[in-house]
Amino acid sequence: MLMNTQVCTGTEDLLLVIDMQNVYTKGQEWACCSTETAAENIHRLLCQGLWKNAVFTQYLASPNPRGQWIQYNQINKKINEDPWLNAIVPRLLPWTKRCPLLTKSVYSSFSIPQVREAACKARRVIVTGVVAECCVLSTVLSAIDEGCPVIYLKDAVSGLTPPSEKETEEIVASFSPLHTAVATTEEYLSQGLRFFQTD
Repeated sequence: MLMNTQVCTGTEDLLLVIDMQNVYTKGQEWACCSTETAAENIHRLLCQGLWKNAVFTQYLASPNPRGQWIQYNQINKKINEDPWLNAIVPRLLPWTKRCPLLTKSVYSSFSIPQVREAACKARRVIVTGVVAECCVLSTVLSAIDEGCPVIYLKDAVSGLTPPSEKETEEIVASFSPLHTAVATTEEYLSQGLRFFQTD
C-alpha cells in the first residue's frame, strides 16, 4: 500500500526512517532498547530541514506471504492485525503528512522500488530507525549492494538490546570508509559534508 507517492529527487541526502512503529516502543512485545531516543533524534533531523528529502517506511504483513513469511505472519498474527501497534510513533507521526510513508512486507526497505530509486539518486543515504539488527541492517546491506554511500546514525537507530545494537553498529562500521560512515546525529548535523569526501 502506497500512502504517499512524493519521493525525493536530486543530489541531496536522503533521510530514511525505517519502521518507527509503536510495537517497538517501551512496554510493547517487540520493544527496542532506545526507540524513544531514536525518535527524538529523528525528530531533530526533520526539524533541521531534512524532512524535504525524507522517506518513512512501515512494515505491514503481506496478504500473500511466501515461504517462511507464511509462518512468520502466523506467529505474529496478533501484532500484524493491530492498527495501533503498526502505526508510526506519535513523536514522528505528524511528519508523515509531509513526507512519503511507504510500506513493505520484508526486512529491507530497498524492497520498495520508490526507496531504491530515491536512494540511488541521493548523494548519501542517512539511515535511522528500527530494528538495528534486522530491518536496519538488511537495508544497509541492500544500500551497499546498490552502491549508495550510507551514513548510519547510531543514536537515531534502536536495537533489541544495547549489546546487539552495538554489534550491529560494528558490522556497519566494518564497511567503512568506502561504503559506510557511522556517526551521531550531532556529528552529522555539524560535520555532515565531511563524510565520504575524497579531496
